[in-house]
Amino acid sequence: MAALTPSLAFAHSGGLHVHGLFAGLEHPLLGMDHLLAMVAVGMIGARAGGRSIALVPLFFVSAMVAGALLGMAGIGLPSLETGIALSLVVFGAMIGLARPLPLAAAAALTALFGLFHGNAHGLEIPESAGGIAYAAGFVLGTSMLHAIGVLSVLTLARWPTTVRTAGVATSLAGMAMAVQAF
Repeated sequence: MAALTPSLAFAHSGGLHVHGLFAGLEHPLLGMDHLLAMVAVGMIGARAGGRSIALVPLFFVSAMVAGALLGMAGIGLPSLETGIALSLVVFGAMIGLARPLPLAAAAALTALFGLFHGNAHGLEIPESAGGIAYAAGFVLGTSMLHAIGVLSVLTLARWPTTVRTAGVATSLAGMAMAVQAF
């Protein structure tokens, strides 16, 4: 039976896994959609350089928290899983571009998709103290993955084609997830 169900956003299996800080910390690591998106955001900031290294991830996390609050209030964004898949397509394209986008464009796009990622998390958070710990964990886990994205770009600075290829691969993964949505 499991083979017949789509595996759109692997991290969104319902609320059963939500138990506290460590569950929130591991959540971005367990879903390919979140893992790729979070690393990509760090890569986008690092490619733009300067203030973007900190501001692009900060805009994403801020929007993710706003989206989570909406979800906790019971407000789900329309086409949530499609929006998450589309984030991978867009983030991958942003990394794959020959030149990085300006800070305003990069921050706006990452914030837009941060709403979707956060909303998915917020819809899963229970109305208990464990939910607060879970939220703190997923913010910390997300920030750590952003840092991995930044460090990967800085480490691979001599091989920009490798970084851009990672962007194309991220877009392809997002396209595959989007196809499952239709």
